[in-house]
Amino acid sequence: MKFSKLVTTPLFALAIGLFLLTSCKSNNRGNVSSKTGVRYNDPTNGGLQINRKVRETPGPGLIAIEGGSFVMGGSLNEDLGYSHDNLKRRVTVASFYIDETEVSNADWLEYLHWLSQNFPEDGKLYYDALPDSLVWRNPLSYNEPYVNLYFRHPSFQDYPVVGVSWEQANAYCIWRTDRVNEHILRQSGVLKDYKELSQNPQTGTSDAFNTDLYLNGQIQGPDVDGRKMPRNTNDPNNRDARRPVRMEDGILKQPYRLPTEAEWEYAALGLIGTTVQGNIEDSRIYPWSGLGVRSGRKSNQGRMMANFKITSGNNMGVAGDLNDGGDITVAVTSYTPNDFGLYNMAGNVNEWVSDVYRQLSYEDFEDFNPYRGHVFMDNQYEDPETRTLAKDKYGRPIKIPSKAARKQTWEELQASKAGDPVAATTYDYDVRGFKDEEENNLYGKTSLVNDKSRVFKGGSWNDRAYWMNPATRRYMQQDESNAMTGFRCAMTMVGNAFTTGRR
Repeated sequence: MKFSKLVTTPLFALAIGLFLLTSCKSNNRGNVSSKTGVRYNDPTNGGLQINRKVRETPGPGLIAIEGGSFVMGGSLNEDLGYSHDNLKRRVTVASFYIDETEVSNADWLEYLHWLSQNFPEDGKLYYDALPDSLVWRNPLSYNEPYVNLYFRHPSFQDYPVVGVSWEQANAYCIWRTDRVNEHILRQSGVLKDYKELSQNPQTGTSDAFNTDLYLNGQIQGPDVDGRKMPRNTNDPNNRDARRPVRMEDGILKQPYRLPTEAEWEYAALGLIGTTVQGNIEDSRIYPWSGLGVRSGRKSNQGRMMANFKITSGNNMGVAGDLNDGGDITVAVTSYTPNDFGLYNMAGNVNEWVSDVYRQLSYEDFEDFNPYRGHVFMDNQYEDPETRTLAKDKYGRPIKIPSKAARKQTWEELQASKAGDPVAATTYDYDVRGFKDEEENNLYGKTSLVNDKSRVFKGGSWNDRAYWMNPATRRYMQQDESNAMTGFRCAMTMVGNAFTTGRR
């Protein structure tokens, strides 16, 4: 049969039609609502933008950790202190990001430099952010040189910052979030230069960039350019239309924060290196395989895997053949990283985590993303009608206690705005002591634990090998610090980059 006759047959025409229809559908899939048929990202159709092409990536300095199930407390075979505060229980940790290294002195100096540049007249803000270098002082040790040299001397710039409290570490996480997002917007051309954004009458200076305020449309000025909207080919006047970046665009990063205790312990163990087809074939005492603290690899056999106090009076080994080589701390990229690629998850410095300490945390826990320490907060609005966020004198959103455990009805919301006492609820926004029978007024009398006691983990240069076990845990008050404790940041993973496309 000739081709000219073939194309005129009804069957062939039907096949061609089905092919073209299928082709069009496949090309529009993801760009058209599957429920209404309305096109997304079309300026002639209201401008609703749905972005399915964004690929989730970690923020600067972070490594992606594939989540999973593990036995929390399972690596601790001996409880030498008889504390019984991390008994075995199986939990699941969602995938997340965590810093490859501990936060270094250079990182903290960058933080201080930014504060001095942006708030030059505010001595208190800068002073409160300074690490406590006096943590090095010891009545029976000649550590005085470290008081002046450890933090600022260039030889120590890549060493972990110490003398920072849990509260200071959290303030750094908030600052880092805004600086990363500001840099992303400047690199993409949305923020063009460093002109003033908005004048703050309380300080007489311009407000610094803040992610929440930007997403709420409150950062405006000559340097805010905006993101190009999809072109409307039918309207030549709309070709250069712009709008602010939104959360839906997937450009800005989610907040940096301290890792939870479960996340930190999971990341430190690095069980991904011992997992075969869903089975863990080798238990671990430390972040590496084996029962000892020395490397078993031929290239580095016998060398220490971390920086710790080997025994009484031995912090680094014998001259000419040092063991770990660290009298105090060492650079944050020292030694071999664990199977997740994380450096110094054992030794060097202890690391703050976000959890409130309780000895019986293993009894009161959720088996998915376990965490104790929530204080639920909401934004305070300067103008509830326009949804304008209230700012403090540094241009940061003011947070207030949450008023309800669920979304309020419109009537309840209006009543609470009007200050109606009937609308007040008995909702407990501070659940750090949830299911906790201990009395806070016993602190300092029969207990040294209260709602400000925060967990730190990992062991330090001045600790014995026992404390390098990821399951060990100790605590300090959140406003305290010492020469053996630093931190690293984490970030929540949105979606799950590891399971996309799996069957």
